[in-house]
Amino acid sequence: MTQARRAVVIGGGIGGLTAAAALHRRGWQVTVLERAHSLEPVGAAISLAPNSLRALDVIGLGDEIRDLAAWAGDGGLRTPSGRWLARSSADAAAERFGGPLVLLHRATLVEHLAAQLPPDAVRTAAAATLADSGGPDRPARVTTADGELEADLVVGADGIRSAVRRALFPGHPGPVYSGFTTWRVVIPVPGVGFASHETWGRGRIWGTHPLKDGRVYAYAAAVTPAGGRAPDDEKAELLRRFGDWHDPVPAVLAAARPEDVLRHDVHHIAEPLPAYHRGRAALVGDAAHAMPPTLGQGGNQAIEDAVVLAHHCDDLPAYTAARLPRTTAVARQAVRVARLNLMTSRAGIAVRDTAMAALSKAGPALFLRGFDGIADWRPPRGTARSSEAVSGGRRMLRADPDRQPLEENTP
Repeated sequence: MTQARRAVVIGGGIGGLTAAAALHRRGWQVTVLERAHSLEPVGAAISLAPNSLRALDVIGLGDEIRDLAAWAGDGGLRTPSGRWLARSSADAAAERFGGPLVLLHRATLVEHLAAQLPPDAVRTAAAATLADSGGPDRPARVTTADGELEADLVVGADGIRSAVRRALFPGHPGPVYSGFTTWRVVIPVPGVGFASHETWGRGRIWGTHPLKDGRVYAYAAAVTPAGGRAPDDEKAELLRRFGDWHDPVPAVLAAARPEDVLRHDVHHIAEPLPAYHRGRAALVGDAAHAMPPTLGQGGNQAIEDAVVLAHHCDDLPAYTAARLPRTTAVARQAVRVARLNLMTSRAGIAVRDTAMAALSKAGPALFLRGFDGIADWRPPRGTARSSEAVSGGRRMLRADPDRQPLEENTP
């Protein structure tokens, strides 16, 4: 009997767990090493677009996650006074891209991903170091406090400050400050009704969106020097910056406690890596291509990475060839969008808002066009058939680009 090949995944976040699940479905023995004491992520919500939901189809999770979609009506873009600049709807997005947009708590997604793995596959409180990326004639080696592990494949999923990336590409400059900071909160806001929206001000953004579980996900961003902190607390800072914006912003802030508010400076990898692999090691997610959150694609691209890596697990140069151009293009677009929606010039803002309003009047499809080539992505040919072989023949229809979409996803 042929012994299963072994993969070691360094990092138990969304990209790492998806890669582990995808490799497990292909028959690999998988070990996930997470340095934190639990898998529960530090963060708030994540938006999953049709591209990553199709990737989750490959590991059998797509429909479970689609069932968590909460956005069912109109939404769009507003000014701080409340005026609508652009409108769209869940139906329009689903029609254009062949599926819904799902917003859910990161912890919920991590729980679903971890459930795809054997109980002993994930080790927490397990810091790890890539000692040797391996080569054609030798395995990769990973050092832990409990000893050394050999692997046919090491997946570096250890985030924006990735030690695996530094080991593989020590000359790369790493992440840079994106020029703005973010605040996030997930809380119940009883009795407050609103349409899902994002609001663009002068060097500031606010977004408010409902979750399936009845809570509200709100986020904010502002152009500010790196390393700043409120002199009192971050709720007070949000009140100073956004307290006079349109409803439901004041109600959300009133419902939030200071300890509910998370603040993080935003960094991104401005200079693309020369490759996403070296030897028997490969990078996924923020470790490979951290980007600003302005397209909501950071986690989505990590999920794409994971299923494509499992598909090309025997040919890592093919993985780089499939992922580096796409993620570089998405990351650059996220940087461009950040410059647009965090604009500080009054004259530029006036032109921007007028253009967005005119675009909206021309039709919601035009407003959604910025996601063409992103949200309509599909997994590589053959990924569904690979997962069928491991899962006993259960068909992942949406993951095969040769098939017609199911009825609810028909464009």
